[in-house]
Amino acid sequence: MSSIPVPHSAHSDDRGEWRKSKAEERNLLLSTFGSENLHWGNIDWAVVGWMFLMHAGALVAIVGLFTPYRSALFNWQSFAVMLFLHWFTCSFGVTMTLHRYLSHRSMKLRTPAKYVGLMAATLAGEGTPLHWSAVHRIHHQKADQPGDPHSPSEGNWWSHILWTFTGRDSRLRPVMYQHFVPDLVKDKSMWFFEKAFTPVLFGSALALYLIGGWPMFLWGMCVRLVFAYHSTWFVNSVTHVWGYRTYDTGDLSRNLWWVAILAYGEGWHNNHHAYPRLARAGHKWWEIDPTWMLISGLRLIGQAYDVDDRLPEDLPVTKAGDDTLKQLRSQAGNPPVPPLEAV
Repeated sequence: MSSIPVPHSAHSDDRGEWRKSKAEERNLLLSTFGSENLHWGNIDWAVVGWMFLMHAGALVAIVGLFTPYRSALFNWQSFAVMLFLHWFTCSFGVTMTLHRYLSHRSMKLRTPAKYVGLMAATLAGEGTPLHWSAVHRIHHQKADQPGDPHSPSEGNWWSHILWTFTGRDSRLRPVMYQHFVPDLVKDKSMWFFEKAFTPVLFGSALALYLIGGWPMFLWGMCVRLVFAYHSTWFVNSVTHVWGYRTYDTGDLSRNLWWVAILAYGEGWHNNHHAYPRLARAGHKWWEIDPTWMLISGLRLIGQAYDVDDRLPEDLPVTKAGDDTLKQLRSQAGNPPVPPLEAV
């Protein structure tokens, strides 16, 4: 879900009290992404409530398999829809569209693939495309340092889920976009999905219920989303704690095979932090990357192009190369792009 944590010191009716310069504005944004901001007076209850309902629904669905109510809560059609929507929203939506296409500009997408991907990303329920991309770029810039939105150095549970519960201030959202996704804010379609996020999410829940009743809602919505959330959060948490390191990246990122399975290739996280611009996360033949297969398929039919399909031996290890920034500037009309390690 979408959340922008803000310390109480930033809550003021006078924007001028906390926005004095670009540097101070940027520092304020980064200061909001620390575990010290999570306390009873600064909780996003909408996010907490949503997560509670989805987890409760998933629990009912799974426990129901072992009760006399199984037939009322489960059928194989709803299970198949759950599996398809998990792939569609997580691989097509989150991993390819939000992560490799928007956050890192590893490729370009043509219509209709671009809009199908944005819809899939919205159905994933992990926040709007602009917000997800901005937070992810901040993560790369401040990986495992103060300002990282979800570093396990502040606690494993913090990096996994608790960071999403911190309160938000709507005034900081456009400021964050101007600082961290200046290339994306010029795309009108981003603003459409910014507004459509909540209606699409709730509309999909209603549609699933109308199509297949409680089994379709519980499995196609609740179980699927809970599985998807934790698949994504494992990348934030455990792949900065467990696994092997191929590259010295200056952070805690690691490669973990079972997260790569659950998250469609995202578990090769150390590879990704070493070469974030590359469209493929697996660098060895046995590091299977299902989302790279999807990108390759879309390129084959002409829906993906300018794909950065290089391997590590084709370029030096770097957090952010000049080539990346030049491409961002050329695509977005020379915006004031910060030195983002996100791309």
